[in-house]
Amino acid sequence: MFESINLEHTFYSIQLSIAENQHITIGKLGTFTFQKGTYIYVGSAKRNIRQRIERYKRVNKKNHWHFDYLRPFGVITRIITYDASFKECDLAENIRKQMNGTLPFNGFGSSDCKCFSHLIFVEDK
Repeated sequence: MFESINLEHTFYSIQLSIAENQHITIGKLGTFTFQKGTYIYVGSAKRNIRQRIERYKRVNKKNHWHFDYLRPFGVITRIITYDASFKECDLAENIRKQMNGTLPFNGFGSSDCKCFSHLIFVEDK
């Protein structure tokens, strides 16, 4: 697993590879079909970013955050942290554009803002 973690940073992206199509229930958001490919989740931690990331890496845990429901169905391939010069919503959109990704599901990781989603799908080539 490739990690670039700076404990002074506030924002992070986690790349998760899903090997085959999956039907997954994401808490109260509902059940969705996740296509085979790479998913990049962008989030923030005002404090204790290492603890947040370590929690996301674990497979067996009580589900609380949207990513917790997705985690058991894939392999984390990359984690990157970003400093506070970024804003979470702008960071998610910049990564989506850079990776030529799409926003597959409304509300994933964006319940506290007006964004469509903070989960980006990148089709495996």
